Amino acid sequence: MPASGENEELQHRAWLAAASVPDPEVPCVTVADLGILRSVEIVDGIAIAKVTPTYSGCPAVLAIELAVEAALRDAGFEARVERVVSPAWTTDWITPEGREKLRDYGIAPPQKTSTSIRSLFGEVEVACPRCGSADTEKLSEFGSTACKAHYRCLACREPFDYFKCI
Repeated sequence: MPASGENEELQHRAWLAAASVPDPEVPCVTVADLGILRSVEIVDGIAIAKVTPTYSGCPAVLAIELAVEAALRDAGFEARVERVVSPAWTTDWITPEGREKLRDYGIAPPQKTSTSIRSLFGEVEVACPRCGSADTEKLSEFGSTACKAHYRCLACREPFDYFKCI
């Protein structure tokens, strides 16, 4: 059994490997940026990553789990991924860095109010990720993926996706 400091170093290395996996649907952010990588522990020499799906019907869940497992194996670990469904993921778990990466990529990040009645029923003010204007309109409840809505900025006239609050 490795010493405590050695185990912490292994755990940190394993976390970095798993955390570097990009989201397959939104590759500008990693699973860590999205907050879906819950933890990585070393147990009996096995790196165990715990991942929470963004929502139960997300088609990328298996791809993400396989990519995290592959990243851990590529980093030299025997690996296993466990799906954790409770508590359910919320867009509030997206890191500040992840929100900035979304904005830089041209996707308006979700408001940090997933428990707000206003955000749950689509009554949010969505700022354009390109020019910052709040003068925007929703074109479609669904954008390029089910977790995004499609908007247009009325100031710069550019279309963009908004990562919906969950």
